[in-house]
Amino acid sequence: MFRKMRRFKQQLTGEECAEILRRERRGVLALLGDGGYPYALPLDFVYEDGKIYFHCAAEGHKIDAIRRCDKASFCVTERGDAVPGEWWLTVRSVIAFGRVRILDDRKEVLSRVRALGMKYAPPEYVEKEIQKDGKRVQCLEFTVEHMTGKRVNER
Repeated sequence: MFRKMRRFKQQLTGEECAEILRRERRGVLALLGDGGYPYALPLDFVYEDGKIYFHCAAEGHKIDAIRRCDKASFCVTERGDAVPGEWWLTVRSVIAFGRVRILDDRKEVLSRVRALGMKYAPPEYVEKEIQKDGKRVQCLEFTVEHMTGKRVNER
């Protein structure tokens, strides 16, 4: 069902892909939006237990799109490394294909939102925000069905 990478010599291992997902801070979630147009949006995320989690509001374009079609892709790109004195970068990226589910168990939502928050902020800030907005926050779970990574030298 999923295509093999054409440039297989540049392919990353599964562990390299997972390491990028654990470390990087932003990625782009692509959904099927209104009128059949792609809807891609940058999001903070956390990668745990082989799944990707996002937080969001309980309603809006993203939620509507997921309710219509749960298939999605998620792409993460590193900043890249430059060779001193040269203009080009060597960049690694990961693209995951899978399905997104809106979590409905409040305990699970708060647990995943807490884990996501801890990736970006100190524990005391995360707890304060959960106390303030925890009743309104929503969490999405992206189950990876296929994932590839690639190392590209822009030269």
